[in-house]
Amino acid sequence: MYELAPDEKKTTIMVYSANKLVHGDLITRQSVKVSILPRMQAFANYLHFLNAQIWLFGGGEPRVVKYAEYFFPMDRMIGLHIAPPNCDPPDFTAGLANRTMMSISMILGVFVVKGQIRVSTQVPLAGNLELAHKNWLSVYEADISSPFMVQMPVIHVPLILVKPSEASFGI
Repeated sequence: MYELAPDEKKTTIMVYSANKLVHGDLITRQSVKVSILPRMQAFANYLHFLNAQIWLFGGGEPRVVKYAEYFFPMDRMIGLHIAPPNCDPPDFTAGLANRTMMSISMILGVFVVKGQIRVSTQVPLAGNLELAHKNWLSVYEADISSPFMVQMPVIHVPLILVKPSEASFGI
């Protein structure tokens, strides 16, 4: 079994792709703020997990596979959050002029995410999405569910990062 180096830590996270959900202990350096990990340009090509459970979707009932160690390609990730009840503080400064929270719903692979995004008060949603040019969008106070797993309880997280190019949005 993998042993953590003195400068490493593990954080339980959930990662979403188009056809799977990964839940496990992510290994990172001590200094890494995991909730904004995808925004860090200098990160490895693979996420390294310990004790991973992977839910596979693709026809019929979802299947679960487990691995003591699992490597997931960063470029396949379309969403990431720290597993509840743990969380990081918000990644924005409250009270900025011309910014507000907007309720939104999005489809992320086989999952539905309902939450809030910070947008400019001067531009409609379509403009905000076009102008942002962000590789990762912060969604706050998000409720995550799947119509393919009705037995799965709604997951509530204070912050999930979503790859907007892989999501569709509804109001």
